[in-house]
Amino acid sequence: MLSLALPKGSLEEQTYKLFEDANLKLKKPDRGYNPTIDDPRIAKVKILRPQEIPVYVASGDFDLGISGYDWVTESESDVVEIAELPYAKTGTGVVKMVLAVCDESSIHSARDIPPGSRITTEFPGITRSFFEQLGIPVEIFFSYGATEAKVPDFMDALVDLTETGSTLKLNGLRIIDVILESTTRLFTNQTAWEDPAKREAIEAIRTLLLGAIEARGRVLLLMNTPAECLDAVIAELPAMKRPTISQLYGTNDYSLTTVADKKGVNILIPRLKAAGATDILELPINKIVR
Repeated sequence: MLSLALPKGSLEEQTYKLFEDANLKLKKPDRGYNPTIDDPRIAKVKILRPQEIPVYVASGDFDLGISGYDWVTESESDVVEIAELPYAKTGTGVVKMVLAVCDESSIHSARDIPPGSRITTEFPGITRSFFEQLGIPVEIFFSYGATEAKVPDFMDALVDLTETGSTLKLNGLRIIDVILESTTRLFTNQTAWEDPAKREAIEAIRTLLLGAIEARGRVLLLMNTPAECLDAVIAELPAMKRPTISQLYGTNDYSLTTVADKKGVNILIPRLKAAGATDILELPINKIVR
């Protein structure tokens, strides 16, 4: 039913992992750009450069696509955003489009950029708009890669994406301004969104992907506790809302269920035991659907 365009490059590995976590595992051939998903809602999948995906989705070549907000903005594509998917190559999923100069430069903000400066970037549209808003005329040169290598030898500054800024620092560059923040987005086009059958399928895929993301870093905790320890155990419990509590048949004991952050569970479990909890189980979570 749906045709789907997924990003090649830095987002590719994490996109495959997300779809697997959502039980939409991509089966990729040894060579080629046409993986398959064993799901009746998805008829075709293509791996493409993230720069192109918003354009092809907007034109109707694909019903659904994943790419960065940066490329949606740069291409000025008329797409319908369905969801923000907070993942990237590493980290929390937020990348910054920054303006950077060499360490030795006396420039400390975008407003200090001299008129006529040479700016190299893979995002000429966003860069041009940024400097036009500042009222600073600059020369913009499209970069085909290795953008950091061009400053300061024959470019005065660059506009590029970074998650941590470490690559820029390694190349003797200093960030002086943030132009925008970008996250991965799921989007469709107006035609597909207005088709009732496709819309239902798109919303289902969105639910599965967001549920898998929501479950990341979380575990399910189940435990029993005597009635006299119930309040002490509950006081230790983190919860999305409130823990689920049920009385065990034929006893005064209770069973409790809650969701906890995995990174703190090794500290939490001994505290729960000390408070009176018994038979504590820690289980992985595949999805959390709100």
